[in-house]
Amino acid sequence: MARSIRILAAVLLVAMVAGAAAQQPAPFETRKITEHTYIFRFGGHQSMFVVTPEGVIATDPIAYLRPQAAKAYIDEIRKVTSAPIRYVVYSHHHYDHIAGGRPFKDLGATFIAHRNAKERLEALKFADVVIPDIGVGDRHTIELGAVRVELYYVGRNHSDNSLVMLVPQDRILFTVDFIPIQTLQFRDLPDGYLPDFFDSFDRVLALEWDRMIPGHPYAGGRLGTKDDVRDAKQYMVDLSEAVKAAAMQGKCFDTAMKEIKLPKYEKWGNYEQYLPGNIERFCEYWGRGY
Repeated sequence: MARSIRILAAVLLVAMVAGAAAQQPAPFETRKITEHTYIFRFGGHQSMFVVTPEGVIATDPIAYLRPQAAKAYIDEIRKVTSAPIRYVVYSHHHYDHIAGGRPFKDLGATFIAHRNAKERLEALKFADVVIPDIGVGDRHTIELGAVRVELYYVGRNHSDNSLVMLVPQDRILFTVDFIPIQTLQFRDLPDGYLPDFFDSFDRVLALEWDRMIPGHPYAGGRLGTKDDVRDAKQYMVDLSEAVKAAAMQGKCFDTAMKEIKLPKYEKWGNYEQYLPGNIERFCEYWGRGY
């Protein structure tokens, strides 16, 4: 009887482990969005790549501390096309999105980023980041195989060098980090610029696009819309106003971080985890002037 119980327990344990594994998302996947545009996801990071007969325009290698991500990314591109990878475009200079690009460089890709990102990376000299070959300004266009990808600098937000990438004929936009879909901003908005952030939202809304690929996948994998951008901006407006009122009462930092609640957004991703840090950043702005 004891042996039977042990066997039954082992079978149940295996079933539970298998069931849990089945519920976990695959470590990476590729989705075709339009005739030319694809999403590559590795874990909780996403990149866009654009396929043309003359070559591929890839974005963020997303291989920080996980070199297998770059290999998987290239392998997934190769499943779609044998055309050479001509370009790799950095969304901004933060390592979690752009480290690990050496395999792309070894294949002959030209690396492009905003000129501020190029300057920062040249100064930082992080060994696992390929220094961009080209630093661009407010707007840059890549023409390849009858497909055009437009790069726009929409001002300082999550960094001072974020580029958004538009595929006009597909009306697809790729943005990273500063417009999360129904999700709070990361921690205390490290490397974030206030009040410039708000202008970036407006400049993104002024571009001609219908669907937005985020740098981190939203639950269910849906793409963003202009309403999501408006909602992200409104969250920042509501947060700013609440923290400003607290600062005027001398409640920044700790009291404000404990007392301020924004129930309108309590179902958004990372609400409990990141709201105190979001409040802290706005306390720095309204309560300290920086």
